[in-house]
Amino acid sequence: MRKTPTLTLLAVAALLAGCASSPRFEYTVPAQPEGSSGYTEKPGWATEKFAVAAANPLATDAGYQILKAGGSALDAAIAVQMVLTLVEPQSSGIGGGAFLLHSAGTKVEAYDGRETAPAAADEKLFLGPDGKPLPFHDGVVGGRSVGVPGTVRMLEMAHKEHGKLPWATLFQPAITLAEGGFKVSARLNTLAAADAHLKKDPVAAAYFYKPDGDARDVGFNLRNPELGAVLRRIAAEGSKALHEGEIAQAIVDKVQKHPTNPGKLSLADLAGYQPKKREPLCHDYQVASKNYRMCGFPPPSSGAIAIAQILGILKNTDAASMPLENGLPTADWLHLYTDAARLAFADRAQYVADPDFVQPPAGNWTSLIAPAYLAERAKLIGTQSLKVAQPGKPGAVATSHAPMPDQPEYGTSHISIVDAFGNAVAMTTTIEDQFGARQMVKGFLLNNELTDFSFAPADAQGQPIANRVQPGKRPRSSMSPTLVFDKATGELLMSGGSPGGAAIIHYTAKTLYGVFNWGLMPQQAINLPNFGSMNGPSLLEEKRFPPLTVETLRARGAEVREMNMTSGLQAITRGNAHGKKMWFGGADPRREGVVMGD
Repeated sequence: MRKTPTLTLLAVAALLAGCASSPRFEYTVPAQPEGSSGYTEKPGWATEKFAVAAANPLATDAGYQILKAGGSALDAAIAVQMVLTLVEPQSSGIGGGAFLLHSAGTKVEAYDGRETAPAAADEKLFLGPDGKPLPFHDGVVGGRSVGVPGTVRMLEMAHKEHGKLPWATLFQPAITLAEGGFKVSARLNTLAAADAHLKKDPVAAAYFYKPDGDARDVGFNLRNPELGAVLRRIAAEGSKALHEGEIAQAIVDKVQKHPTNPGKLSLADLAGYQPKKREPLCHDYQVASKNYRMCGFPPPSSGAIAIAQILGILKNTDAASMPLENGLPTADWLHLYTDAARLAFADRAQYVADPDFVQPPAGNWTSLIAPAYLAERAKLIGTQSLKVAQPGKPGAVATSHAPMPDQPEYGTSHISIVDAFGNAVAMTTTIEDQFGARQMVKGFLLNNELTDFSFAPADAQGQPIANRVQPGKRPRSSMSPTLVFDKATGELLMSGGSPGGAAIIHYTAKTLYGVFNWGLMPQQAINLPNFGSMNGPSLLEEKRFPPLTVETLRARGAEVREMNMTSGLQAITRGNAHGKKMWFGGADPRREGVVMGD
């Protein structure tokens, strides 16, 4: 039986089954919802055979139809990403990058589609004429911030290894919607209306806004034939269509000929981009008598290391004895969590960058998550807030790098999928800031991923920062696609992740802790209020915690900031119901996402 998010939300026609050798896939355009940009309760979902969770119902539906036609989890992820390029352009797309974890049984593979710095970029890229770092959005808007996109070429690599349906078939949903149109959602309308920079690009202005300058209305049927044509080319020719030739030239022209903030991206950069397969970063995690194996993405992402550090440090405190009270984390638990986060973020700022350019401390990234090291770090947590933590020294570490100053991070989308063949995907995908560099080319937006590098290349003493700009380098990320397994049996127990810039780490850690420590269903864990610290103030999702909790944290010396913390979590977990194995899905009530499956 098909499980839909709500009976009134999606209506999908029947679908012809297909096979890789002779596909008969026919995409059916579903009834198109008008999602909310605020907080909308989600029911949680249960399916038996397969499930797909994504940030927009049209994208979820595309993945569902691919799975229904016999496609793999990887096939579905490609279809989802192409539709997200169209319907959620503010967050991800073919002009950006992604990290993808894939599991087939117990084998986990990590596909790195992170953007790279152009060959002509150097560490002074984000310095002004006075030699000081530019204001953040002065760096973002225009061509300067655009890195070499990697999503399409990475997905092509993964499809060759794990695809079941032909590559071209997977583009049908996005092409159909681009050419026929999709209804503008409340979230796209709200974000376009609020953005101060998108209108500065005449191409984007004509697409996202009405002639009077207001954002396209919710429900407006927005067509994008230019993107449809690009997707047809990629479907027929592969990633070469994007990275070489006419489309590549249009990207380079847009970047290099920006009137006020040109960039350095070249045709050679695009043609030469190569995705990478990396060794996933996995660690053991024990809760009472249960043993789990958690796998995440290694550097250049900082996500898996920071999450493992936070969870590992908490294990060395009294956190395990602190249940939820009235459905919320207590002030005592939040004190422990935020200090664990400060310790993790201190190490993140000191050590983590592209591993092709920076050596890990003590010769291995696992030095940062070694149990003995985390036990020592946990001893720094007392009754009063650390406020600002200092980086640790794992093993016999000697570093010549300075810590990276705090800097904004934004954007992103997350996709989790399990198929009927025993495969799973956790993929976090991004163009960085909302609407990226605000540069639209042939129907899609370009990333501003280079602003994930440190604007300052060195500290005041001239000591270089690990995550500074260097030619060909991949900027540090916080993306945290995560797969969790039963250590004893190897059974997949969870695929999850979130958008949210640096707060991705906290959103994902919250969900993992909620599911595995507090025994929550994925939807319940996602619904929990958000919290965290980037090694400064304690951050709490506004209007979600009682005043006494805030007062207690402040009494312990923390600076507390209550603020909007818009996660976009997706998670699918394995469990039992009615005597049978089931998949349980959750989607963030703070965004438009849903889960679908059979």
